[in-house]
Amino acid sequence: MDTKVSNDNIALLRSNMEKRIVGKSGLIDRLIIALISEGHVLLEDVPGVGKTSLAKALADSLSLSFSRIQCTPDTMPSDITGVSVYNSKSGSFEVVPGPVVNNIVLADELNRTTPKTQSALLEAMEENKVTIDGKDLALPEPFMVIGTQNPLETAGTYPLPEAQLDRFMMKLSVGYPGTEDALDMAGRFLEGSLHEETKAVLKGEDILKMRSDVREVKINDKLIDYAVTIVESTRSVPEISCGASPRALLSMLRCAQAYALFSARDYCVPEDILNAAELTLPHRLILTAQARMNHVSQAQVLKTLTNHIKVPS
Repeated sequence: MDTKVSNDNIALLRSNMEKRIVGKSGLIDRLIIALISEGHVLLEDVPGVGKTSLAKALADSLSLSFSRIQCTPDTMPSDITGVSVYNSKSGSFEVVPGPVVNNIVLADELNRTTPKTQSALLEAMEENKVTIDGKDLALPEPFMVIGTQNPLETAGTYPLPEAQLDRFMMKLSVGYPGTEDALDMAGRFLEGSLHEETKAVLKGEDILKMRSDVREVKINDKLIDYAVTIVESTRSVPEISCGASPRALLSMLRCAQAYALFSARDYCVPEDILNAAELTLPHRLILTAQARMNHVSQAQVLKTLTNHIKVPS
């Protein structure tokens, strides 16, 4: 497998997004990894740190259809999936697709809408299709959902159910910029260059080619055993009441393949598995009440767990 074209496209996409997003190279890399590994991403952080800007920077860098759903408490499921409208001329109902029928879908402030509306995305994220009045409508390829949410302590939020969280390959935090990055951002803003239009540099065929290359990355049997051991170990940790699901294992393996391609390799190494575990598992782990009272995080539990698992040679 020749990975040069895909690696060149990854570098091109990364550099194009960095023109608009200041000081977040690592975050941009993770978002691209999710894109090429056919995953969906949930961005959680306080308002104003650039969650929406990051998602739009990715969408604007691709020659793909894009839609933004601004979630509010009164957003209905049909506002996402679409509706059937009666056509008086033909005397029949016609399906009008909703905003989810696009390549890149930004669900902004997803946890501000009700659980019923949140669940409207489940079928789309898992099966790449939506059902409108009993009719199945396939979603375009490539397809990716980027959800943003405010911390649960913020007023007017509904926590995403575990089934919804499990559909997201990664849950990422943007974080505050460093001092130098903040100064750079302020300078660009005052010059008027911070919000310059981002031009598309890749097409849908390029993304599909990268996804195909990711699927061809080889994973040694020992590394598969290593990944399975990590996932199964999460189900017997005292601080975790519900461990990682089989879907989490599959997401982790695909993410590891994407990490390998990102490093210009056509095979995985143990570091790819560990990096993928840190990205795909923590938000899927449900802590016990005692662990939450002790302010233990899922990432800390996972780190302790992986430190006690032998890394294959």
